[in-house]
Amino acid sequence: MQTDTTTKLALSVEQARERILSGLRPVDAVEKVTLSAAAGRILAEDLIARLPVPAFANSAMDGYALAGRDLPVNGERRLRVIGSSLAGHPFMDTVGTVACVRIMTGAMLPSGTDTVVMQEEVRTAGADIVIRAGHRIGENVRLPGSDVPTGSRVLEHGRRLRPGDLGVIASLGLPEVNVRRRVRIAFFSTGDELREPGVKLAPGQIYERNRYTLSATLASLGADFVDLGVVPDQPEAIRAAMKSASQADIVLTSGGVSVGDTDYVRQVLAELGEISFWRVAMKPGKPLAFGRLGNAWFFGLPGNPVSALVTFQLFVAPALHVLAGESYREPFTLRAQTLCAFDKRQGRAEFPRGILSRKDGAWFVGSAGSQDSSALSVMSRANCFVLLPAEAATIPAGMEIEVMPFDVPV
Repeated sequence: MQTDTTTKLALSVEQARERILSGLRPVDAVEKVTLSAAAGRILAEDLIARLPVPAFANSAMDGYALAGRDLPVNGERRLRVIGSSLAGHPFMDTVGTVACVRIMTGAMLPSGTDTVVMQEEVRTAGADIVIRAGHRIGENVRLPGSDVPTGSRVLEHGRRLRPGDLGVIASLGLPEVNVRRRVRIAFFSTGDELREPGVKLAPGQIYERNRYTLSATLASLGADFVDLGVVPDQPEAIRAAMKSASQADIVLTSGGVSVGDTDYVRQVLAELGEISFWRVAMKPGKPLAFGRLGNAWFFGLPGNPVSALVTFQLFVAPALHVLAGESYREPFTLRAQTLCAFDKRQGRAEFPRGILSRKDGAWFVGSAGSQDSSALSVMSRANCFVLLPAEAATIPAGMEIEVMPFDVPV
C-alpha cells in the first residue's frame, strides 16, 4: 500500500478512489443459500441453463391449438374441437387434420399442433369453431428454450441478485444458489460531546447522528455490521475500539481524523496499522483517512454528518461493492440544467446537495439549501449530489452540469 502520512498535498477524488479500489479483492468465502434468502446477495458463480425455459411448446394466449396447415388461405374453415389443454393438464392425444383443441395460456401444445388462434378471432358453431383467413403458422406459440436456451449463461458471477433473477433461477429448477459471504463491517463514532438520542443533554453536548445514517446505508447495501457505539476522545479508548473492530473486513469510524487537539483516530491508526492517505481535495469531506488495520481496510470519515455521508457514498460504497464480489460500475449520473448558481472555488471537487426535477422531458437541478457540512436536514431534503469538478469555478444558472441521484431504479 502506498503511504501518504507526511505530505500536506491532498489527493484528488479520482486519485483517492483509484488508490482505494486498486488494492481491494473480493472476500473469498462462498456459501449456499436458498432462493428465499438470496435477494440482494452477490452471485459467486456463473449460472448455466441445464434445461430449456420454457421446457415445452406452450400457448401464449387463450384460444385454440391446431395444425398450421389447416389455416384457411381464403374465406373460412370449420374445425372440430376434440378436447382441451389446460396449464398442468395437457391434452395427451395427437390432433389430426381439420381438428383443434381448446387451449389456455401456458398450457402445453398437443402433438400435431403448431399454432394457436386466440379465442377472440374465432366463431363458435355448435361443438365446432370457424376460423377466418389472415392467420399465420406458429402464431401465439412459445417454443422450447425461447426464453432460456439449454447451455446458455443465464447470470454471471458478481451480479447482485434482484427479484427477477430469483424467478429466473427458480425456472431452472434450482432451489439453492452459491453466493459470496456478506462483507463484515465494524464501526463507531468518536467524540466527548456525543450522546444517544433520548437522554438529556448537558451544555456543549449533541445527539449522535452518524451511526444511524451509516447503519441504514450499510443495511441497504447488504453488509453485515456491528455498531460499537460512541468512543470518547481518548487514545486508550480509541485504541481498544480499533483492536476490537479489526477482525472485520472494514473498520469504519466517524470523527477524529482532522487536525484538532483531540483528533486521535489518525494517530492511533498510524500506531496500530498503516495510513495510505488522509486528505482529499473535495468539499465536503476533506479529512478522510484510508489505510489498513490488521487484515481490515480502514475508513476514517469526517465527523460532520454531511461530510460523513458524502465520503461514504463516494469511497466506502464502491469499496463495499468490490469486496462483496460485485462487478464494479461507476456511479450513475445524468446531465441537468442548473436552476441557480452554485458557488465554487477552483482546485477542489465540490458536491453540493441538490434537488433534481424533470419537466417537459428535461432534467433540472437547484440547491437543496445551506451547503454547510453540518446541515443534515438539507441532506434529508436533497435527492442528488451536484458534481462540480476541481477545475470548475462558480457555475451559473442555466448551465448543464452532471448530477448523481441518490435513488437509482434497478
